[in-house]
Amino acid sequence: MSTEPRAGRPKASSRETIAEAACELFLEQGYEQTSIVDIARRAGVSRSSFFNYFSSKSDVLWAGLDERLTVFERRLEEVDGTDASAAVRAATLGIAESFAPDSLALGIVNATAMGLEAEYERDAALRRARVARAVSARVLAGGADRVRAEVAGAAWGGAVLAAVEAWAHDGAGRTSLARFLSLAADVAAPVSSAAPVGDVAQLRVVVQAAAFEQTLAFYRDVVGMPQAEAYEAEGGARVAILAAGRATLEIANRAQVDFIDRVETDGDAPSDRIRLALEVADTASTAARLSDAGAEIEASARETPWRSVNARLRGPAGLQLTLFQELGPAE
Repeated sequence: MSTEPRAGRPKASSRETIAEAACELFLEQGYEQTSIVDIARRAGVSRSSFFNYFSSKSDVLWAGLDERLTVFERRLEEVDGTDASAAVRAATLGIAESFAPDSLALGIVNATAMGLEAEYERDAALRRARVARAVSARVLAGGADRVRAEVAGAAWGGAVLAAVEAWAHDGAGRTSLARFLSLAADVAAPVSSAAPVGDVAQLRVVVQAAAFEQTLAFYRDVVGMPQAEAYEAEGGARVAILAAGRATLEIANRAQVDFIDRVETDGDAPSDRIRLALEVADTASTAARLSDAGAEIEASARETPWRSVNARLRGPAGLQLTLFQELGPAE
């Protein structure tokens, strides 16, 4: 390829254009042999314009993930009543939000061709450490001892980078980063959870859905439960397994169910024998979003005596849903 600026490329180039030019050069002549001047020339911008978008050559690869890690850190600094493990998992899955295939994925897949294996390992270690520090601080704030917090941080740091690498190698753009983050979170979560460990490794709720595609789209895309696994068999058999963070089994007697119904509803939406409860960040807005997508609101959002905001809905496949937002301890 020519190293001359491309015809028609505007002087005020976007960050994406500069990143594309950089990756082309990394592939053509190697990472170490490519200078910032080379990149600016290929992109058709000045050297100073390069620094309007990136602080260094390696930043071309890492800027997108670094922006999301800044949000990740901010979310974990907002210590509230949320269980530390659940908060870390939610913040981790949030990394996938609007994360389109970028130069990092290209660099991971072509590390050898670009000659940046050593550079990548150094930079990846810095990001693992960044995730680890944020997680350790959150787990400590949740009441864990320092050893558990440090081990949890290391586990989550490794999980995030492992998910990004698996996503890149699986074909970024053709597969979901959320899926890989969810799988990695399943592995890391037990280390940061204060929940007692028993003989059951996972709680899974199975529902038969006549309108399979509609039901899958609602719970995966609208409710926001990323697809972790999916299988097909002969005769049109299909199943999709969606991730929902920490799973618990709540067992209540009749008196407790009646009490919950009085608190959560106006008396006209009694509890089914089995009801799904989903913890969300904002009950009112989530209920409105689910309602717009076809769920029926049985009881509007309201604050409960146990410091949560709850709403009750009827979703596809006839599932009765309780949305709950933890408010944390009273001031």
